[in-house]
Amino acid sequence: YIGPQGIVHGTTITVMNASRKYLGEGSMEGKVYLTAGLGGMSGAQGKAVVIAGMIGVIAEVSKEALDKRHRQGWIQKACGSVKECLDAVIEARANKAVLSIGYHGNVVDLWEAFQNHHLETGENLVELGSDQTSLHNPYNGGYYPVGLSYEESNKMMIDDPARFKELVQASLRRHVAAVNYMCQSGTYFWDYGNAFLLEASRAGAEVVSKDGTFIYPTYIQLTLGDVFSLGFGPFRWVCTSGDPLDLEKTDKIAAEVIREQLSENPSPEEAGNLSDNLRWIEEAGRNQMVVGSQARILYSNQAGRARIALAFNKAIASGHISAPIVLSRDHHDVSGTDSPFRETSNITDGSMWCADMAVQNVIGGALRGATYVSIHNGGGVGWGEVMNGGFGMLLDGSEDAGEKACSMLNWDVSNGVNRRAWDGHPLAKEAIRKTQERVPGYDLTVCNETDPELLKTL
Repeated sequence: YIGPQGIVHGTTITVMNASRKYLGEGSMEGKVYLTAGLGGMSGAQGKAVVIAGMIGVIAEVSKEALDKRHRQGWIQKACGSVKECLDAVIEARANKAVLSIGYHGNVVDLWEAFQNHHLETGENLVELGSDQTSLHNPYNGGYYPVGLSYEESNKMMIDDPARFKELVQASLRRHVAAVNYMCQSGTYFWDYGNAFLLEASRAGAEVVSKDGTFIYPTYIQLTLGDVFSLGFGPFRWVCTSGDPLDLEKTDKIAAEVIREQLSENPSPEEAGNLSDNLRWIEEAGRNQMVVGSQARILYSNQAGRARIALAFNKAIASGHISAPIVLSRDHHDVSGTDSPFRETSNITDGSMWCADMAVQNVIGGALRGATYVSIHNGGGVGWGEVMNGGFGMLLDGSEDAGEKACSMLNWDVSNGVNRRAWDGHPLAKEAIRKTQERVPGYDLTVCNETDPELLKTL
């Protein structure tokens, strides 16, 4: 069981890549990320912004959820009023602090407060913004309208659902109006895959451009699409001994592999992701996110996963690690998911609507020695909207386990990278070229690009 690590690490990677893309290289200290949600999955945001090294401001309408994250330490400062929250942000920015701030209240009030601050002072206090409310379920507790308390909303959605829907949609229009103002003043905003833009458009908010596309990117279009095209994704392992010391040893082994990769003249895009993940794995133990199983998650690329697997297998064979390790990955990855509304939403050649890749990964993984494989529907965006293919790989220290792991991991990652290369993504094309050079006998059909002007003559 990976516990909260998956969503914390994914959010950390997204925020760090967004910061690098929008704000440039350098420290994120003193930079502000404004968002909403401290529930089951969205609760990761407070922890992630601290790991990323910036200021996070997260609104939450449920006092119980906010207090839980505060007690947990994932929210370092809890605020009960807009003024208290703004004062905390101004102080943290001045001190270039690394801080997670939880605000008990509606995020619309916060966006409008930051808008008013800019109107009054000319100062924009927010560099990055998003939203992790559960807008895939907007009228049954996924999104709470501004102007109503948490308790009032819970009562109205049962007693008067039609009126509640009206208030939710009016709130979304106000929400978007404030976001749009702040973005015109220098803030960068993205949809976090929670149907924010979809539901805002249905509410009549100004989020659709003249050509019919949304004016803000999804987080896949913004950052994770590039990360996946490079071959990086959520690689996982579990120490079957249950010994925290074994997990600590695996962290050190993985960190050493990343340092080796950084010394091999990677591209700037690869180097940025390698550095992000080195920071993650070096601080993983201190962040104390293990729940039950001694497990770890790490965004690693094809070469990194194979090297880490071999290093783990060698450590098991020598007795340095006391028992076998099981390798796996999240479905939110490079290759294992066909999800046109999320993971594969930035594939534009028409194949985003096909579920071929998940099935290919399962069959290919089985043929290359995976211990077990799975194919399943649902997960993340709902039943009927996604197909996932997964695997498990046991490392027991044997030579056979090492050979199977390399063969299977090369396939598992490269299948998705090549699909993105076929779509014409330049990072994927370069990544798959390097894979062909690195992996003996890895042969594939590369895409042929057609002159756009020629197509116009047909």
